[in-house]
Amino acid sequence: MAVILASTDYSSETQPMKRHAAGHRPGIETLEQFFLPSFCDVRMVFAVIVIAELLAFMLTVVSPGVIREPWRNLGLISLFMQWIALGSAAVLCLGRPLLARLGNAAAAIVSYLLVLVVAALVTELAFWLMQNTALFPQVSDADHAVFQLRSLSISAVVAAIVLRYLYVQFQWRQKLEVESTARIQALQARIRPHFLFNSMNTIAALTRSSPATAEAAIEDLSDLFRASLNKSDRQCSLGDEITLARRYLNIEALRLGARLSVDWHMDGVDLERAVPPLILQPLLENAIYHGIESLPDGGCIMISAEQDGHGLTITISNPVPADTHAEHHEGNRIAQENIRQRLQIAFGKKALLQNRRLDGMHTVVLHIPAVADS
Repeated sequence: MAVILASTDYSSETQPMKRHAAGHRPGIETLEQFFLPSFCDVRMVFAVIVIAELLAFMLTVVSPGVIREPWRNLGLISLFMQWIALGSAAVLCLGRPLLARLGNAAAAIVSYLLVLVVAALVTELAFWLMQNTALFPQVSDADHAVFQLRSLSISAVVAAIVLRYLYVQFQWRQKLEVESTARIQALQARIRPHFLFNSMNTIAALTRSSPATAEAAIEDLSDLFRASLNKSDRQCSLGDEITLARRYLNIEALRLGARLSVDWHMDGVDLERAVPPLILQPLLENAIYHGIESLPDGGCIMISAEQDGHGLTITISNPVPADTHAEHHEGNRIAQENIRQRLQIAFGKKALLQNRRLDGMHTVVLHIPAVADS
């Protein structure tokens, strides 16, 4: 138990900073920031039953009467262990909201003591039944202390191991969440200069020749700045992402003129669908930089989206020259890898970003699953 308490004390220093930013007092935990899972959940109840049964099997194997009456011993020990396990799970299930208010350190101690109290009560009840039934005629009052001590000792060890495991799992989830947030922000930071500086150069070229057009472009660019400089790791709606992409294309259309045309097909798509920010604009910038800009006559970027029960699929196609330079390939790969990583952070391995080149056309297919991996 000392190992558990040492780790739990450390947890108060390693909680994500968002708890303090939200205005929580030290020592007060929300259920999402609480290391103890919900024992009301069916999967947790099943896990408790399985663990208790495995422990009962192990105790039966090492018990003195296993050879003479193995099934009888297994049945009685299993019944006894399930009483303790399910009783402890029920107490922790009902008391979880109150335990969460104590903070992880105090909650670990209280949870540990509650399990021991349940074990002691079940042991007392079991001993009373053994004394008052014909199944155990050899049981006497002299066996009470030994029976209670053995039961509490096993319960203490098992409870310490389980609580330690649950806390390690909690630490791992918290660490993964913090790393994912930092990773998303780092990937977004790599995207920002790539399109913002190009857009600013376009506006600078229009300032003298067409002030009104430059002013409209600045309004579009302000929205691009707002999205790019937003440090939030929250997802945005597909509609907002499309609006942002359109504003970028408006700026590029000022520079490329008739060489750039865009064909949108977004009918029947849920524009409120949550997506990671800045997943379309970098792909469109690649389509312009590696394709449209390199062609003397320009070309058309085709953007389509389909949505079904499996998720959302966005396809971006553009013409490319036959002799694209190697460094263009490298820049394209980096941008796509950034988006692929952010998609997988948000939705798991089912999120895909694939590209292919055929007959002078480069196509990027972006798939966002309907449900993120758990």
